[in-house]
Amino acid sequence: MTLIEHLGVLSLFDWCALALMVASWLAIGWWIEHPGRKWPSVTMLMAERRREWMKAFVQRDPRIFDSQILSSLRQGTSFFASNCLLAIGGVLALVGNTEPLRGVAAEVSTLQVPVLVWQIKLGVVALFLTNAFLKFVWANRVFGYCAVVMASVPNDPSDPKAYPRASQAAELNIRAAMNFNRGLRAMYFALGGLAWLLGTLPFVIAIATVVWTVWSREFASVPRDILLTEDI
Repeated sequence: MTLIEHLGVLSLFDWCALALMVASWLAIGWWIEHPGRKWPSVTMLMAERRREWMKAFVQRDPRIFDSQILSSLRQGTSFFASNCLLAIGGVLALVGNTEPLRGVAAEVSTLQVPVLVWQIKLGVVALFLTNAFLKFVWANRVFGYCAVVMASVPNDPSDPKAYPRASQAAELNIRAAMNFNRGLRAMYFALGGLAWLLGTLPFVIAIATVVWTVWSREFASVPRDILLTEDI
């Protein structure tokens, strides 16, 4: 089969749904990271808390508490990166052997779906999981950079290097958290992509559900309301 023939195994509705998925993924990510001042996302609110954390870090003695927090953040990135690898392995195994999926499909539909269609749909899921894995790995590495910079902050708060170094640590922490959140969003969309195996309409519904879930957690959640509460 030629490239055009390969692409032709999917309907126009399928391609439009896939384009909607990619556009939604990019759009919601941009919105979360560039919200308006009047309606900040949880990610941006937490970025300010991370800067405040590093300011408090300069004054704290001893600093064991801070190292424990950073260690737990790195463990989170490692956990998700490991799970992404397992998920990628499972998806690739299905790409190489689609018989289990074809058997399930035969029980719910009389339509014969070409193997290539299953492989394309699973390939999209694998791509999103791969993106998530790379984001988690990079987040883990940047958290490591943050740990080194934190260790270089002078113990004396009056040292002229103390707050500038703490500010560098805060920005590294924010970048690491941002990549971690990007990895989570990619995982959400990968889960939504699995609905494509059931058909194009379930796929579109899953995309809408994922977008709503991500949006609500960033812009209409209880944690956001807590973060917006003025200090007493």
